[in-house]
Amino acid sequence: MNDRIKSALQSILEKFQSGDIPEAIAIATFPPINIPAAKWSLLNRTLMNMSGTQDARGYRQWQQVKRHVKHGAKAITIFAPRFAREKNGDREDLILKGYLAVSVFRVEDTEGEPVDYQRLKIPEFPLQAVALNWGISLKAIPGGKKYYGYYLPDCQEIALATEDESVFFHELAHAGHQRLSGELKNEQDPLQEIIAELTAEVLCRVVGKTSGYLGNSYRYIEHYAEKLELSPLTACVQVLGEVEKILDLILSLPEDREIGTPAVGVL
Repeated sequence: MNDRIKSALQSILEKFQSGDIPEAIAIATFPPINIPAAKWSLLNRTLMNMSGTQDARGYRQWQQVKRHVKHGAKAITIFAPRFAREKNGDREDLILKGYLAVSVFRVEDTEGEPVDYQRLKIPEFPLQAVALNWGISLKAIPGGKKYYGYYLPDCQEIALATEDESVFFHELAHAGHQRLSGELKNEQDPLQEIIAELTAEVLCRVVGKTSGYLGNSYRYIEHYAEKLELSPLTACVQVLGEVEKILDLILSLPEDREIGTPAVGVL
């Protein structure tokens, strides 16, 4: 591990130990995208997410945005409430009678005109060359309050709803972790999230993007450390060895490529 990484890690741990943590700043997302799934129930959104997509619509809904379902594509089944009107004295009430199965299709199983969020441009991030060299693609996704990005190991894909470098670094850290460990747990594993966030904070410092991020990282790590009944500092010390390995992997760039130089060939 080189001196720059050691210095950045030590600086972060000293801040965590002293409690000198700045206020967390809000991460700006891409403009909110108006998609039908935003109004779905939690169950239906979960079914959609489990199918590996952030956008699914009915056959005619895709036609309305000038896209069509690919031949042979398999539908996802969601559930729509079925109401009936019943007389109740002088008024009529809407009564829930059950649910209807509705077929929808993933955006990945359609083709045609780009939808709004597919027109968003992901900026050139420092260290983006690492993702490209690992065969990982980047794409923009609809922004939301519950997430800013994710990494899909099976698809080798990083999806982002923000231009914030720290979110890209977090997902890149997950990718590095996968390459070292062989696999990642599917759920939001506390240790995995702490490893990724501490790695991201170090990367921010290494490339000179230090302003305002520490508060966000601390709150994020604190949230997952609580699940382990640990303090943020103790949790970071516990994963330090893994973080160092991931940092060494990410920052082992060719000698003729300076750390922090944006990659070429952006999505």
